[in-house]
Amino acid sequence: MRLPPFPAGTTASPADRPDLAAPSSEPAAAVAALYREHALGLIRLAYVTQGSRAAAEDIVQEAFCGLYRRWDHLGSPDKALAYLRSSVLNGCRNAGRRSARSPRTVTHEPPADSAESAALIGERRREVVSALRRLPHRQREAVVLRFYLDRSDPEIAEVMGISVNTVRSTLRRGIGALGIALKETS
Repeated sequence: MRLPPFPAGTTASPADRPDLAAPSSEPAAAVAALYREHALGLIRLAYVTQGSRAAAEDIVQEAFCGLYRRWDHLGSPDKALAYLRSSVLNGCRNAGRRSARSPRTVTHEPPADSAESAALIGERRREVVSALRRLPHRQREAVVLRFYLDRSDPEIAEVMGISVNTVRSTLRRGIGALGIALKETS
């Protein structure tokens, strides 16, 4: 966010203007530490649900910016990671809604890894990711949280805002649908 410059002829300092005051170092340090520790996993979460690395990075960046802006309203720093996961999932849902309304353009995204590692990925993994992307949003989110981020049922319930029993039934349906989709492709 760009802030407007001081009007010509004013003598106010940034400390005199609350919109330009330097942020507290505690939230900045806490968010930076969370970013170093969890950004990669959150980008992976967004990538698996979105299919685009650039979109995934944008979604995660917005989640961290939102956390920083809302730090004082968080209640407890222990809730920060759950807030981030929920924000990333919400960002993925919103991006999915936006892309459903706009025409799709196919763009080439160069591989981020070396040619050797790209060759090692293999057809089976691409089939699994493709089948995963065809799942309904809720099932996809639950499966990704369980198997890509290794989260427990209560953690998934908190992130998705649903009950633990709903998590279990959603996972069961999602895994079943993946199994059927993978049998059809093999």
